[in-house]
Formats: sequence, C-alpha cells, structure tokens
Amino acid sequence: MYGGGGNSGGAFDRDFVELYNPTDEPVSLDGWSVQYGSATGTTWSGQTNLTGQIPAGGSFLVAQAYGANTDLPDLPTPDVEGNIAMSGSGAKVALVSGTTRLTCLGAACTSATDVVDLVGWGSSTTTYLGSAPAPGTTNATSVSRTGHGHTLDNAADFAAGTPTPANSGDGGPEPTPDPSPSTSTPPATVVPIAQIQGTGPVAALDGQVVTTRGVVTAAYPTGGFDGIYLQTAGSGGDPADDATPGASDAVFVYSAALAGQVQVGDHVEVTGTVGEYFELTQVRASSWTVLTEPAPAVKPTTTTWPATEAEREALEGMLIAPHGGFVVTDNYSTNAYGTVGLAAGGSPLVQPTSVGRPGSAEAAAQAADNAARGVLLDDGSTWNYTSASRSGTPLPWLDGTHPVRVGAEVTFTAPVVLDYRYSAWGFQPTQQLTGANADAVQPATFEDTRTDAPEAVGGDLKVATFNVLNYFTTTGDQLTGCQYYTDREGAPISVRTGCDARGAADAENLERQETKIVAAISALGADVVALEEIENSATFDKPRDQALSDLVDALDAADGAGTWAYVPSPAEVPASEDVIRNAFVYRTATAETVGESTILLGSEAFGNARQPLAQVFQPVGGSAGADDDLLVVSNHFKSKGSAGPWPGDADTGDGQGASNESRVRQATALVEFADDVAAAAGTDKVLLVGDFNAYEQEDPIVVLTDAGYTDLGPTTGKWTYSFGGQVGSLDHVLASPAALAAVTGTDIWNINAVEPVANEYSRHNYNVTDLYDTTPFRSSDHDPLLVGLDLLADVPTAPAWEPGTVYTAGDVVSHDGRTFEALWWTRGETPGVSPWGAWSEIGAEVTTPSGTFRAWTPSTVYTGGETVVHDGVTYRARWWTRNQVPGTPWGPWEKLG
Repeated sequence: MYGGGGNSGGAFDRDFVELYNPTDEPVSLDGWSVQYGSATGTTWSGQTNLTGQIPAGGSFLVAQAYGANTDLPDLPTPDVEGNIAMSGSGAKVALVSGTTRLTCLGAACTSATDVVDLVGWGSSTTTYLGSAPAPGTTNATSVSRTGHGHTLDNAADFAAGTPTPANSGDGGPEPTPDPSPSTSTPPATVVPIAQIQGTGPVAALDGQVVTTRGVVTAAYPTGGFDGIYLQTAGSGGDPADDATPGASDAVFVYSAALAGQVQVGDHVEVTGTVGEYFELTQVRASSWTVLTEPAPAVKPTTTTWPATEAEREALEGMLIAPHGGFVVTDNYSTNAYGTVGLAAGGSPLVQPTSVGRPGSAEAAAQAADNAARGVLLDDGSTWNYTSASRSGTPLPWLDGTHPVRVGAEVTFTAPVVLDYRYSAWGFQPTQQLTGANADAVQPATFEDTRTDAPEAVGGDLKVATFNVLNYFTTTGDQLTGCQYYTDREGAPISVRTGCDARGAADAENLERQETKIVAAISALGADVVALEEIENSATFDKPRDQALSDLVDALDAADGAGTWAYVPSPAEVPASEDVIRNAFVYRTATAETVGESTILLGSEAFGNARQPLAQVFQPVGGSAGADDDLLVVSNHFKSKGSAGPWPGDADTGDGQGASNESRVRQATALVEFADDVAAAAGTDKVLLVGDFNAYEQEDPIVVLTDAGYTDLGPTTGKWTYSFGGQVGSLDHVLASPAALAAVTGTDIWNINAVEPVANEYSRHNYNVTDLYDTTPFRSSDHDPLLVGLDLLADVPTAPAWEPGTVYTAGDVVSHDGRTFEALWWTRGETPGVSPWGAWSEIGAEVTTPSGTFRAWTPSTVYTGGETVVHDGVTYRARWWTRNQVPGTPWGPWEKLG
C-alpha cells in the first residue's frame, strides 16, 4: 500500500495497492474489490472493483488517486484503475471477494467470509488480529509484506520501505547494461524457431540460451509490449505447405531496445534465453544483429480459427490472415484497454443458461462452444486509455462514426499476429494501434448493424419494456456524501457511492442521460412502455412520481405537449421500497388506462427487489367491456450480483448466479399476484414484462412458463443483454394464452447491450475521443423489447361481393368464404381470380407459438416488415412483394421459424 502519490517528496505521482499471488496457479479477481478506510474511520469510505487475474507467482497493480505533483514518476501500467485518495501516513485497506461494502472493523473482519486480506498501518485503529498495525509511512515510503508472510498480524507481517510497484505483466528488468546491436560474427549454430517452439504447449528449449534468425513481422516499441515478433523467413502461406507441421515458425522476442531499433521486414538474428511468459513463448534478447543478406518474405498463413489448443499452439506468434467469419462478441473493455472480443463463426457467444437448463448437456455444450470460438482482437498494447496518463491518446477501434457492436461481422483488411496474453488467444496488429494511426494500422473493420427503429410488430396496441439505467432526476450534487465516477479532467459524471442517488452527478450530466433515454423511448414506437430502474422519488422526500413526471415532461418536449402520460402511483404502496422502482408511461393518442394501478403489497419474497406494478390498458376507442383489455405487470427481480437472505441464494456455480432462490420466490409470488389482479379486472389477457435478472432457461423463467406463460423474446433470435462477452436475455415479455393469441409480432431493438459502454452518458470525456452523442444508442445497458397485439376487431364484417357494384380502394367484401380488400377502383372483377388484380385477399389469422399472424395470400401487397404464416412456417417480408411464395431461396421472405 502506498498513499503518498503526488505529494511533496513522493516517489510516484499517484497512490496504489499491489496484490501478490504466491501460488503456482493464477487467481481470478472478477467480482472482487479493494476497499479503503481512513485510519480512525468507522466505515469503509472507498472502493475499487476488480477484474482480471493475478498471475501465478506474480503481482497485480491497482492504481488509485493522483496527487497534485504530476511531475513525479508514473506507475507501471496499472491492471485496474481506481480513484481513492489514500493517506500518506496510515489507513486501512481490505481485499474483498465481492463488491458489497464491508461493515466489519478490526478483528471482526477475520470472521467475515468475504474478507480475503486486511491491512491497517500507521495510526490505524485496525490491527486485524495481531498486536498492532503495520508501521506508518511517509510520502516517500510504502508498507509491504516481508517475504510474503501472512499470519494476520499486521505488525509482524509488514515493513515500511521504498515503493516498488509491479503489475501483472511485469517480466522483470531489462538486461543490464542494455545491449546494443552486435556487429560481431554470428555464432556457428543458428536454431530454427520451430525447434525452439516444439510441438507442445511449453517451448521445447525452455530455459536454454539460443541464437535464432527470422523476419520481423511486428514491432512494439510503444504500448508496453516492449518486443517484436520474429518469424522464419519464407514461412507461412498455405497450411498444406507447412514445412514444420505442429510447431510454430514464430516467436516473441522481448526487448524494448530491440523493438525501437528494427522495422517490420528486417532480417534479424537474436541471441537470448527461451522462456514461457504467462504461457507465451518468448526469447529474452541479450544481443542481436540486423542482417544485410536478403531473406524470403514471410507470407500470412490463411486459416480459419484453429479448433483445438494444439492447432493454436502450432500458429503461436505467426502472421495470419483469418478467414471463415468472425463477429464481435465483447466490446466492454474496448474504450479502456483497446480489446474487442470476437467469436469465430456467424454468431456471438451465448450465455449457457440462455440455451439450456442449468447443469444440462445443452448448457455444457454451449459453454464448450464459447470456449472454443472466443478470441481477442487487440491493439498491440497494454495501455488503459482512460487512465490519466493515456486519456489524451485517441482510442483504438472506436471513433464515434464506425460502430463496433456485438454481433457485427468483422472484415480483416490486413494480416495480424496470433498472440497469447491476458490468459487468452488474440489477434494483434503489427504495431500499436491508436485512433491517431488507425487509417494506416487498423487491420479490421466492422459491419454497421444499427437500425433507426425496431422491426414492425403490428397490432393496435404495442407494449414495450425498458430498463432505463438508473434514471434519477435527483442528482448527486443535491445530496450530501455522494462520491463520483469522474472524467479525465476530474469532473463528476455519475454517482458511484455514498448516497441514495444512483444516476447523474449534476444537471448537465442528467441532460446527457435524459436526451438519450427520450430519443430511445420516442423512436421505440410503443404505445405503452414499462420502465425499470427509474428513481423512486419518495426516497428523497418528494412525491413518489416526481422523476416519472419529469421524464414525461422531457418526452412531451421532444414529441409535443400531451403526447405522453404516466400511470400514477397506487393509493397504497409498500411501507419499505427500493430507491428504484417500476413504472409506466403511455401515448395518450393510442392507449388509455382502465382503472387504477396496483402494486404487490406485503410480499416477503420481494423484500430484496422491486415490487411488481400492474395496470390494465386498452387501445383508444376500445369497448367498455374487458374483451380488448390487457393487463401489463412490470417487474424487476433481485440481481445476480449478491446473495439474498434465503437458503439457496448462494451462487452454486450452475450459471444462475447468486440469489436464484430469491428470484424463484419472486416468480412464484408474481404468478399469484397477476392471477388476482387479472381476475379482479375481468381479463385473461396478461403480459408479465420487465427485467427478471434471469436468462431464458433459468429457474425463475421456468416457474412462469410452467404457469402457462410464453416467453416471446426467443422468437426474435435476439438478446437483450451482454455480460462477460456472452449474450442472453434478462428482460422478458411473457404472455398468457389469451394474450398470446392476440400477439402480432415481437422484436428486441438492439440499441444498448450490443453497443460499447463508452457511448453511455456516464463515460463522457473519459478519453480525448469522446463518444457521447444524442442518439438512442447506449441509452442504457439493457435493450427494449417490443410486442404488438391485436385487441380490437380489425377485419370488419364484410358484405358479399356483387358484380355490378362499383368499389373503391379500401372497400372490403366477402366472396367464396374469403375476405378481400379493394386496392383501387373496380367493377365486375371477381375477387380471387387473379393475384395481380384489384382485389387483395385478407388472410385468415393463424396462431403460432410466437404469436398470431395472418396467412400469406398471393394477392396481398406486402411492403416490407409484415409477418405471415405459410404452410405452418412463419416468414417476414424483406421488401415489397406480391405473389411470391414464401420459402423461395434468395426471395423477399425471411424465414423466422
């Protein structure tokens, strides 16, 4: 621990916490946190959430706040960025196997199951379990373990001294003195690179000093790789011509000096020690010569993604031209570390419990498929482009013009190197890529899959569900105690912790957030929108609906006064509620409420979640009866991130995460609540909508489908959420049998989950490449789901066709038991005689598992977007068509199922 960063006499310009792993296996830090408290404080006031892993026998660097003196030396590249301002003399730090803020202090933390380690130093009142805290520090000193001892006695385990921070990529110091290019006579024996690599996972000549030759295919003098890739001259090309099958013809050569003195294409001889650096074979160079003799050029190996680990090892470090199809599957870290997760094949990686029941063979097969198809597309560096020292460098891959979206097809435009680091295989450009050199260096482009609106779903009432990402009109600056996520200039952007607000830090950032949410809701085209994660304004001693009213005002400002309304809170609400809630807004011209809203009261199951909110709607112009009434129940179940109070809430590792028992109880209570409200309303048409925090095949969703509801989202072939590089749906619309019969279409509008997090309002100005815009894209982290329903009789009772009657466009008649509509003026033309005539047949309604659609008819004019049923198969029109039978290859009809 070092807290003197940037202070007078400091050793570095910022504070840090370094973690060390003394074992021979890497330790994952995903879902863990470092938490901080002042020396005498009774709370843990700061927290940095962790991702990644500590390598075996290695370190992991968690950077914290900068001090005032930024002229002091920089830290090595941090593994994780934090912003805690640590004390330069004494405080306490805990390593926690979770992200829930600690409540224990001192010796009590030794029995806390989530405390991995805890250190108090200086004047800290926390001694953990021993006799005293660790020694105090100065601006020039840190406190660290002596010989990695761990007896729980801080005073015995720790000593103060000069800080020597190391990160997970620390390969040790460069050889001293740093060598210069050699001009001496080459050694007699030059070992081929393939002989160094061998055919196993570890270098055949591991630990030996060798001399080898090759052509430089990639050089990284900047960015932190500090080395080059060297490949045997003339190798590569067609794998069938490989002279060393099973062994790679390339190797990474570690030397920053070498990387700065050679160019791609140089013929180089290197002497150095062979070793495995976190499973990447490398030669640590001690001397080298740039040869003048010509060498056959290296040819990129043309290959699909290698199916096995052995096949990948055989190509380690080689220049390759990938083909066979890749799509983006992960862009969460692209704005920080310049990495894009790819999936070989035509689809992203999928959450196993989205396709199979937990523990099933189907789920296991999906997990295996994910492991086999995943690969990183990197930027040739270890930089964090949101750190203070790097945020002035334009981002690689992301420029605000060319989207990098999950599911987008990747086109490789230049060869890449197959590399192994960060415990994953990856493609590296042949030099460090940044936004400044992208035109010359970027080796791939991405398909633009954005759409301006969801697909047409039909119906006379369209219902959507949308998680609006902690929309709070009570901003952090209106409260005391709030701590913030800040931009690269230190300006607060969004609330991190310390108060009940969860959204924007101030009015300026609220406007950024609100603009995107309003744009998304407006373009969604829904008549009714169920909202999740909106502020419960009662928390702040305001009317409960204040934030909801503010959102409607913003929607009306964009779409016109009176366009939108919100459903008022019920007269009776739960005595204890979360700071976020469920809500409804609707378009007044197309939807109207029937009766008052109802919220679930007195349910023990929802003690750790948001209580369901129910409202009956009907299309404007509906009848006084219940035939066209629709009950919509908005939900937001307990999240997966922490364990609830019930036995069975602990994460069992079956893919369902923590609090599965809580969500099962909530699903069970929801079924009973919906039944009661529907019975009171006199309708059997019910939609259960919202963020259920459960993927498609998990227990809570099965509770609902076993109760007779049908999950409509899977019919779209899309997903609402992306986590850990895998897609799945946490958001659902589940229809009762009667509601299902009225469904005309369903779509998931992929505007959020597939977009980089860098586009959120909350990442404004994190890098000089500012990706914030006013479009709907990345207005939240969940995608909205839209369903259309026919609740009114939309085919009027038609009179019989008469040969002598004049009909004009829009007239409807019956003939031979079928219904027709006139497309233009006609008289005497028999309906159904010609598919090209004046009469368009209105197909009969057909109920399918994904909804009720009309049968395809030859004479109907389809303009694009309509869904029909033909021979039991559902199709969607791609473009204008008439009298083209669905199912014809390359035709206008897209098969849905």
